[in-house]
Amino acid sequence: MKFWDTSALIPLCVNEPHSPAVKAILTKDPTVVVWWATRIECISALTRQGREGAIGVVGARQARDALETLAKAWAEILPSEALRQTAERILAVHPLKAADALQLAAALQWCQRQTADMDLVSFDARLRGAAYKEGFTVLPARVE
Repeated sequence: MKFWDTSALIPLCVNEPHSPAVKAILTKDPTVVVWWATRIECISALTRQGREGAIGVVGARQARDALETLAKAWAEILPSEALRQTAERILAVHPLKAADALQLAAALQWCQRQTADMDLVSFDARLRGAAYKEGFTVLPARVE
């Protein structure tokens, strides 16, 4: 079981340079845990790719279908007062944006702050750095 950030889920929905790496991670462990707002973030990213012409109409439909398939199977960490407080602490100690602080707070809630041997999948450099400092194993191990 791994916690997945939006940046790692998008390459499962559209073909990107990171797609092979995340597909390999998902194949080894298909149990995905996400923050409650991850689906909204994914839809935002896919819609933006469509507007910018990175994916066409057919590609956008295929990407949304792939997202729907993932969303039906993943587990979500729901909003709570404790999660908000954790995100506020994270903002005080890590150089993250609010959405990334909520992602990391959700990951910490998921593992009950016991980060040893817990994996977080992300391509966001700041989130990766903060997750590492919080004790997560960050995947993929190398990001190019």
